[in-house]
Amino acid sequence: MNALLTDLYELNMAASYLRRGMTGTATFSLFVRSLPAARGFLVAAGVESCLDRLRDYRFEEDDILYLRDKLRYEPRDLEAFRRLRFTGDIWAIPEGRIALAGEPILEVTAPLPEAQLIETLFLNLVTFETTIASKAARCVVAARGLDVIDFSFRRTQGIEAGIDVARLSSMVGFISTSNVEAARRHGLVAAGTMAHSYIEAFPTEMEAFHAYAQDFPGRVTFLVDTYDTIAGIERAIATIKELGPSGRLGIRIDSGDLVALSKRGRKMLDQAGLPHVRIVASGGLDELAIDKLVRDGAKIDAFGVGTRMGVSADHPYLDTAYKLVSYEGRPVMKLSSGKVTAPGRKQVFRRLKPFGDLVGLHDERPPVGRERLLEPLMVGGVRTAGPSTPSEARARFVADLDSLPAAARDIRSPKAPVVRSTARLKELTAATRRKLVASLRGR
Repeated sequence: MNALLTDLYELNMAASYLRRGMTGTATFSLFVRSLPAARGFLVAAGVESCLDRLRDYRFEEDDILYLRDKLRYEPRDLEAFRRLRFTGDIWAIPEGRIALAGEPILEVTAPLPEAQLIETLFLNLVTFETTIASKAARCVVAARGLDVIDFSFRRTQGIEAGIDVARLSSMVGFISTSNVEAARRHGLVAAGTMAHSYIEAFPTEMEAFHAYAQDFPGRVTFLVDTYDTIAGIERAIATIKELGPSGRLGIRIDSGDLVALSKRGRKMLDQAGLPHVRIVASGGLDELAIDKLVRDGAKIDAFGVGTRMGVSADHPYLDTAYKLVSYEGRPVMKLSSGKVTAPGRKQVFRRLKPFGDLVGLHDERPPVGRERLLEPLMVGGVRTAGPSTPSEARARFVADLDSLPAAARDIRSPKAPVVRSTARLKELTAATRRKLVASLRGR
């Protein structure tokens, strides 16, 4: 991994620590300060990407040369960077599990320079991936058991982002993706139909439908709204009856009144003896649009969701933080107005029924009826297990979602569960604050 994927001030701090021998054990906590108003829960993600990049974390020789020639770091700094590897522990909420604001998604415990240097990278990965996974999860919730497909690749903000979005949406229940490389890389189902340009390239819509059904008889979904949607459905029905393509059949409507058109299309298909032909809807959909379509009784079997999910258009970021909470056994905290942090290495204790999270200290025993949420995913710089797959993450998501209160899953006006602190964490926070205030007054 390129160790220069960081902010300059991380390098400055790490160099200063190393010069002064400040290599004692530090714990940093990564968490979301508060949820956007339109979110009642988060889906933990990005942890696997963090672990993947730590595996080969090092400063290569060309990195060292850049730090020497362009940023003028001293020889002692360069030698320290050259030797540096990540040797610490990562405790985290496993990907796919529900997470809430005010509780750590992950904690890093490592020698201070190591833990400091990875701050920017971890914030980048966890912020982006948790943002997208949480948005995609809301689309799945809104669909109420109907299929959802990732159509986002052409509008995501970068190639790798598009591949990540396909994996993250699969993790929360999307059944397939239009992104072929993402499907190959992550073992997902690739799905796709045709564009309006395909229809327009033929002299007539009927000829386009015939050609497609002949070329791909095992995977036929006709895009029916290029010219006139009802006429397009009629031609799709005629093509199916004439050529008899096999496999999963469907029609896709990408514009217009999706409720009215889907109801009319369903009636036409059923009357033609084609109840097995699915109706796929697309075109600027998100969880709010899906929720309305379902509530209005649209006869839609699957939703193709693109731009608004792929960039989390309504709220494309989270207020994440990565804060030092302990150094050499000394609890530390921030007292800044509006950004106060809780000291000490932590654990989250979850109760599923009724759902509720307690944040406590790392060495506390779980209260009766609660489980530890953060797990040791890396110890001594080595992963404790192989990478988590999208299907494993999906199983965790489904289990947590089933226990989440209806108010948190609400699409229009969600209300997140309140995260509380254990008595021991409250006591430590109060004691640490008193010491800090006293030391400040004494200066």
